[in-house]
Amino acid sequence: MGSTKSVTKNYMYNMIYQILILIIPIITIPFVSRTLQSEAIGRYSYTQSIVTYFILVGTIGIAMYGQRETAYVQDDVQKRSRLFLEIIILRAITVSITLVVFYFAYVTHGKNRILYAIQIIDIVANIFDVSWFFQGIEDFKRLVVRNCMVKLICVAMIFLFIRSPKDLPIYVFCYSISLLIGNLSLWFYLPKYVVKVRFDKLKVFSHLWPALVLFVPQIATQIYTVLDKTMLGKLALNNAMDQVGYYEQSQKIVKLLLTVVTSLGTVMLPRMASIFAQKDTKLLNEYMDKSFRFTYMISFPMMFGLISIAKRFVPVFYGGGYEPVEYILIIMSPVILFIGLSNVIGTQYQIPTGKQKDYTLSVVAGAVSNFALNFLLIPKFNAYGASISTVLAELLVLYVHFYCVRKDIDVKKSILCSRNYLVAGLIMFAAAYALGYIPITNNIIVLVIQITTGAALYFGVLFLIKDELFQSIIRKVLKR
Repeated sequence: MGSTKSVTKNYMYNMIYQILILIIPIITIPFVSRTLQSEAIGRYSYTQSIVTYFILVGTIGIAMYGQRETAYVQDDVQKRSRLFLEIIILRAITVSITLVVFYFAYVTHGKNRILYAIQIIDIVANIFDVSWFFQGIEDFKRLVVRNCMVKLICVAMIFLFIRSPKDLPIYVFCYSISLLIGNLSLWFYLPKYVVKVRFDKLKVFSHLWPALVLFVPQIATQIYTVLDKTMLGKLALNNAMDQVGYYEQSQKIVKLLLTVVTSLGTVMLPRMASIFAQKDTKLLNEYMDKSFRFTYMISFPMMFGLISIAKRFVPVFYGGGYEPVEYILIIMSPVILFIGLSNVIGTQYQIPTGKQKDYTLSVVAGAVSNFALNFLLIPKFNAYGASISTVLAELLVLYVHFYCVRKDIDVKKSILCSRNYLVAGLIMFAAAYALGYIPITNNIIVLVIQITTGAALYFGVLFLIKDELFQSIIRKVLKR
């Protein structure tokens, strides 16, 4: 099944799907940031971070494990059907247990119990999440088509019903219900790929330990993606929920840009797993080389672009009162490159080739360092401290990743292939940053000038120096 799929098409489909997951908060940021204000946004972000822990524990690494195992048997309808039922039953059991614990721990009492009660929907939605199955069979188109309408309806609900910070519960409901409906909608496509199997042949709990092996690195990853918000809410000395709000709004932009970069990893995981199963080392290395080059080509302009436009972008996008976001975006921008490269090594190589121990070591090192740095920096620098901690943790993760694969991958070659994109990115940055200081008061006009000039310079330089990857992409586009 997967051998006939186009990696390029799957990348585009998956990138659209990942962006759709974030599209509600991204489209509504200018409206929501002005209507709800930073304190309400901070409350939502803080409670969502708590809910995320329960979802993480409930799903115990099943999504990534299920995607990989489905990729191994994607061409055998009986095996993939049995695997699907075993994993979905195991997921329903584990998520249901965490749902009960969450209810008694947070919904029955406490300041934010109304928000927690609404976010039960998020936990329930994860029982019905089968996106891992479609990723495993490399059918990414299915993940996009049905969800698109659901997301657009949710955006409309937010604009229709939110008028003040008092409407925060409605905002949370809109976000949560869209997740549930989106997950349920994918079930309509399953009859095409799953057939009936005998229930007495199912071995549900045989997947528990392998999933737990992947669960450890996911737990560690959450420490520097979610725990930052929890720790900000607890450790920030001044206006804690406002600080969480600033950090949350900054993270949304960085995550959106990261989606474009890391979507390739989701597409490549099943493909690399299939190639590894066929023991085609040469093809595996070729894909790795292309993945590194593609990540550099996309990451550098995003990183440098974000730094250069932050000053003009924040007041236009967020409105007044969000000045700290400008500096958080600048501090956080390098994680686009760091996470992008870590994704190539971890998601595209270590996981599909069974090197979970190396993958786990990398993310645990980052998690421990980030946890410690948060304790040191958040009380002194609030959201800035959390941002610095995240960047340093991601840099450490990348270093450990490279160290672990040094015998399998030519690390020096993998780093040096960034030269063309670094040069083009620096030229783009110099021009775009300088244009940010032109004496025009209209920020929107300046942003348009910065972005269009920067993009033209970046890709113009790649064209002039005849970059191999860029030329191959142009050739494919022209052929179509």
